[in-house]
Amino acid sequence: MSKFTTFLWSDRDPEAVANYYVNIFKDSKITSSMMGPDGKALVVAFELNGSAFAALGGGPARHFTEAVSFMVPCADQSEIDYYWNALIADGGEPSMCGWLKDKFGVSWQITPPRLVELMSDPDRKKADAVMQAMMQMRKLDLAVIEQAYAGT
Repeated sequence: MSKFTTFLWSDRDPEAVANYYVNIFKDSKITSSMMGPDGKALVVAFELNGSAFAALGGGPARHFTEAVSFMVPCADQSEIDYYWNALIADGGEPSMCGWLKDKFGVSWQITPPRLVELMSDPDRKKADAVMQAMMQMRKLDLAVIEQAYAGT
């Protein structure tokens, strides 16, 4: 069991919010629903890849900012492509450097751990080349990042 639960307050139906995420992340499930006085779901608890979340249909829209984001570690380009495309579908917005907002306005970083490894290289010339390549991208292109690291 997770020690923390990320609570997402939205003016949307919490079942729709939970189902949206559960359908994107493969190792995910809805764990419970709490009904409101009107008989509709008020809070829906769910897990995404082992992390606890809850969606609250709390009334007037709350706006999310990039000050809080969720990083999705991706092993390869196909995972980057999958999560990027799934999370910007239906009204999401791409941003820069692997960041995006989904259709609810929640920010995500679709990032391979390999990027962090390359950017942490003690050879500053190589690390800086990776940083410069990444700064030009919206969705990350792992092959281009590797090429920048190799100096090609």
